[in-house]
Amino acid sequence: MDMTTPHMTAPVSHDDPLILYGEVFQSRLMLGTSRYPSPALLEAAARRAQPAMLTASLRRQGAVQPEAGAAFWKLLQDLAVPVLPNTAGCHSTQEVITTAQMAREVFNTPWIKLELIGDDYSLQPDTLNLVDCARQLINDGFKVLPYCTEDLVLCQRLVDVGCQAVMPWAAPIGTGRGPVNPYAMRLLRERLKVPLIVDAGLGLPSHACTVMEWGFDAVLLNTAVALAQSPVDMAGAFADAVRAGRAAYRSGAMQPQDSAQPSTPVLGTPFWHHP
Repeated sequence: MDMTTPHMTAPVSHDDPLILYGEVFQSRLMLGTSRYPSPALLEAAARRAQPAMLTASLRRQGAVQPEAGAAFWKLLQDLAVPVLPNTAGCHSTQEVITTAQMAREVFNTPWIKLELIGDDYSLQPDTLNLVDCARQLINDGFKVLPYCTEDLVLCQRLVDVGCQAVMPWAAPIGTGRGPVNPYAMRLLRERLKVPLIVDAGLGLPSHACTVMEWGFDAVLLNTAVALAQSPVDMAGAFADAVRAGRAAYRSGAMQPQDSAQPSTPVLGTPFWHHP
């Protein structure tokens, strides 16, 4: 089976493009490819959302199911959306490095979503080893998008070793709870100058709109779309929410006020004197 990545050029937005590692993407939404009821619904959802990238797990589409892997790869080729391989399920640095190198060969891309899991229950990243793992991948020529927590120091260290973007969670993977630590996430946006992509924990389009209003650069979704009653419609709703949130951020929202402010002009309004 020919696993060479088809030639793909991300569409350029002249208005407000997303730039990652020097590459330009029109969309600020990324989609995962697991847990959909059927490949047909995955395809339809991707066509509806028009994402910047589609994530793919090499382990899930590995050699144990060659026919399924071939069909999945054909689907990706037909969609012509850039692929973001991930290292899902890896619990050690060596597992990550090996999986990433295999993914680079299979998908013919230097992009990698770095997942190094430290806890099987919450799927929280291994924050103690994540930075060194990212450093090794970057030194090996990968364009690393690390999945991490909202911890400011961790994210800063990832930037320090060469990550040109980081992907903090809003909540644990698959929970759909939305941002559980707004203070920390807004502090991240204030302090870090690299692109920030919210990865994991978003459940509603309003969650995506909120983090985009805070100034986050993109969101990555999977469960919220794949497990919706109508994945295709939900994909469209999230795409609209991401665009709305980004537009609101760029527009400059009004500051909250402590007291009511009249919205109707009073100039020229007759003044009635009551004796």
